[in-house]
Amino acid sequence: MMRESAGIGMTSQRTRERMVTRLMEQGIRDLRVLEVMRTLPRHLFVDEALATRAYEDTALPIGSGQTISQPYAVARMTEALLNGGRPRKVLEVGTGCGYQSAVLAALVDEVFSVERIGDLVRRTRERLQRLQIRNVRLRHGDGYAGWAEHGPYDGILVAAAPTQVPAALLEQLADGGRLIVPVGNRGSQQLLLVSRSNGELKQEVLEMVSFVPMVPGASQ
Repeated sequence: MMRESAGIGMTSQRTRERMVTRLMEQGIRDLRVLEVMRTLPRHLFVDEALATRAYEDTALPIGSGQTISQPYAVARMTEALLNGGRPRKVLEVGTGCGYQSAVLAALVDEVFSVERIGDLVRRTRERLQRLQIRNVRLRHGDGYAGWAEHGPYDGILVAAAPTQVPAALLEQLADGGRLIVPVGNRGSQQLLLVSRSNGELKQEVLEMVSFVPMVPGASQ
């Protein structure tokens, strides 16, 4: 269960309502996704100095050269993941500040999230504990390798852009599963939906996007 922290001004419920209205205008239709983003306090996932900008439709810095994805990107990827039915077990690659993890946690049974930057893992673990989000497991490691121990996954969501879909993630995708991943170099990235059915992989381009590059390895 998530414990709400009171917000005033730009972190208020009214500001979240405006964000959700904007998401609907941008084409987000899944009421489950919209309701989670309406209630989840996004301002608690950014530095206090940036809290007044938390509900703007923009990516914001979270330290270590990383960003929290813009609300539309979070909503679009989550909606695409859920479109094939409610996944029970989801792998997230690129935990960052934990906002996407928290959105997923409200919509699926289990989230296994991998982050390559140790400092972000530590801060996100503390944040999720404060919010009483208990169905997210975090791992400090190389996102290119996924988290095979807990696979296969009904859904995989990647929050950074590799130049091609990592083979390990394809191997960890369950039959009937869906993989949402931005692929390409800066300035020419496509958001892909990769689905597996009866052992065969099918790929669909959802739209053009802009994400930070996916970097191999892990750091402190």
